[in-house]
Amino acid sequence: MTIRILIVDDHPMFRFGMRALLEAEPGMEVVGEAADGEEAVALAASLQPQVVLMDLNLPAMSGIVATRQIVERHAETAVLVVTMLDDDSIFAAMRAGARGYLLKGAEGDETLRAVRAVANGEAIFSPSVAQRLIHFFAQSPAARLVPAFPQLTDREREILDLIAQGLTNQAIADRLVLSQKTIRNQVSTIFSKLQVADRAEAIVRARKAGLGG
Repeated sequence: MTIRILIVDDHPMFRFGMRALLEAEPGMEVVGEAADGEEAVALAASLQPQVVLMDLNLPAMSGIVATRQIVERHAETAVLVVTMLDDDSIFAAMRAGARGYLLKGAEGDETLRAVRAVANGEAIFSPSVAQRLIHFFAQSPAARLVPAFPQLTDREREILDLIAQGLTNQAIADRLVLSQKTIRNQVSTIFSKLQVADRAEAIVRARKAGLGG
């Protein structure tokens, strides 16, 4: 049976390379490509792929949100995350319903095995990601608590907490002994990762998650 695949990534060259790899393999067919999260959700509905290869850093809608919407609406579709993020984003992806988590740069054979695995209902992870999961579950229950917004680094989460407390960029820079330009760049990255439009929306999201207290 042919595995129908949708590729979701905002880099055309990556999509081109992934399509070439998959279509050279018997039993695999790339039925579509999406460059952002909203397009991915729409194409998943119209094309009904068995497997979606999902990047996480996407414009318009993050890969996490797109994964959640696809899985909620099409339980038979398997989402395999393919990303550069070798961090705690794995936990957000799995909560969203992804069946696998593969790092970009994986060998072609590893990618093909992962596609077949998730198409067959299995869960699969890159070796370093699997080690992260093993370490997580080997910890005590208290140490296992996943922080709010796992897609953020510890520093970004610290800055978001200060934003939620109502501090300005200059006040945050003074508190952390960093330049205002550095804080401005960090805040922009945080907004992008959280898919929020402005500071007010970020504050609402952060306070709902318990930050800013």
